[in-house]
Amino acid sequence: MTAVSSPSYHLALTSRSEHLFTVTLHIPACEQQRTVLTLPAWIPGSYMVRDFARNIISLQARAGNNALTVTKQDKQTWSFSAPGQAVTVTYTIFAFDLSVRSAYINDEFAFCNGTSVFLQVSGFEQQPHQVTIENPGLDNWITETTMPVSGSSYQCANYAELIDHPVFMGKAHTQSFVVDGVEFVMLLSGEAPVDIDRICEDLVPICQHHLDLFEKPYPVERYVFMTMLAENGFGGLEHRSSTALLYPRMDLPLPGDSKTRTDGYTTFLSLCSHELFHTWHVKRIKPDVMVNPDMGAEVFTNQLWIYEGFTSFYDDLTLARAGTITNQKYLEIVGQNLTRLMQNEGRKLQGAAESSFDAWTRFYKQDANSVNHIVSYYTKGGIIAMGLDLLLRRESGEQYNLDHLMRLLWQHYGKDESGTPDDVIHHLCQTHFDIDVSAYLEKVVYGTDDVDLTGWLDDIGVALHTRTKRNMADKGGTAPVSQPKHAFGANTKAATPGLSVLQVISGTPAQRAGLQIGDILLAIDGLIASESHFQRLLDAQDPARGTVPVSVIRDGRLLTLSMPVEPAVQDACYFTITDEKKFNSWLGKAE
Repeated sequence: MTAVSSPSYHLALTSRSEHLFTVTLHIPACEQQRTVLTLPAWIPGSYMVRDFARNIISLQARAGNNALTVTKQDKQTWSFSAPGQAVTVTYTIFAFDLSVRSAYINDEFAFCNGTSVFLQVSGFEQQPHQVTIENPGLDNWITETTMPVSGSSYQCANYAELIDHPVFMGKAHTQSFVVDGVEFVMLLSGEAPVDIDRICEDLVPICQHHLDLFEKPYPVERYVFMTMLAENGFGGLEHRSSTALLYPRMDLPLPGDSKTRTDGYTTFLSLCSHELFHTWHVKRIKPDVMVNPDMGAEVFTNQLWIYEGFTSFYDDLTLARAGTITNQKYLEIVGQNLTRLMQNEGRKLQGAAESSFDAWTRFYKQDANSVNHIVSYYTKGGIIAMGLDLLLRRESGEQYNLDHLMRLLWQHYGKDESGTPDDVIHHLCQTHFDIDVSAYLEKVVYGTDDVDLTGWLDDIGVALHTRTKRNMADKGGTAPVSQPKHAFGANTKAATPGLSVLQVISGTPAQRAGLQIGDILLAIDGLIASESHFQRLLDAQDPARGTVPVSVIRDGRLLTLSMPVEPAVQDACYFTITDEKKFNSWLGKAE
């Protein structure tokens, strides 16, 4: 064995059919009485304890020819005694989580995050870490990672860097393009005939926008959009010089498709925009408690509304600024986001800062009733960011806006990764713009007030409207076509017979009637309910009756509930452009 002064890892794909990785870890001799190994319990950017160590199915350690006794101390910690001796640890990992968070192997590709496969050696965290990745020896398989190359292996400065470079092995289409000296690589897993040329072409102005916003020097020289394609699934997770993406393959353009961008493809470009933005805003600019976090337990912060919320504002805004989507399409997306927020009864109970703090236990562990109790720091944070931009423009006479604030965050907290305090937004606005945003933040971030955009929208040539939803699947964002007369308040799906109740919204007729999640809604006023005509039957009711009988099956019992007949509420939002010149100016588009 080659002598080493710091930990080195050998990663091998050992079984596609059994979904197994094997890692061989070489630990140099040290004088510790006991060597301690741990695996992170969570991965940065995904705020839930996932206990990755549960997928380690075997682990052995040897010093030379001697097997060592390994003690498992807790769910993610092992230790052994070998003072003064170099040790080799071999362990096997089960990898079958098709997500961006963990590790996955099938017949077509293998993927892993470092948090799932690389054990941390106590005492060596700040030392360089070396990695070799064994070539699987399979036809048309490639290996891709953004770990820095050093000869025939990879060299990371420390353990934190080691776990921040995902690894892909498998069949894939790849194509690179250069924007302002930075190489970007699009990787699409598998062999589906996706139009990768078109994707790269569409990403160029998006990448250029982010580079221009934060200005030189850039934090990366090479960046990989590492995309796992599947029949279904959605996700994105940021890393320091790459992102791991999961996306439905048939939502991406194929050669010969119309050049019209479908909603599915537009969402993919927005996802790429979102994750690339995190290269600055999350991976470098980050909450102070995330600078050196404890990877074995939850790390609580009130600031996720700043990080995911601001990024959610910029992801679609960038597409509009780049001309990837039309002005009206952008406003449709913002209208859908605002509709989602307005239909979230939990926004009246939980603020954006509290939502950030509770991400570990509430946002990432949602159930069918969460809509009534929590608010999304992504969705509300994005609307807060839009309101803050408009407020800064108004108060400064268009001298300052959110772009200026983002650059200040980068200059003061991102370049040196020093970490932001909870009051960073108020502090920067007060210190650098002489604008006091504390009252705004107190209401919409720390309180539960809605962001009142209406007073600012005329400044950018936009008007906000509301209407009733056509049905519970109506996302809003567009002008009315037909509108229901009466409110319902439950999300359902087709059942045989009737409708299965998936979600009941507080304060609606469905909730007041006593409808519960899991009920099978059979009939309304004696007539069988179905997806196609339930709302028609409800709208046909005479409000003078006051209530209408609804028949349900609950836990094997047939019940009749009395549901109030009430007017439909205007809870869908959409925008119109009243002054194209003003709106283009806000977007930063040349006339």
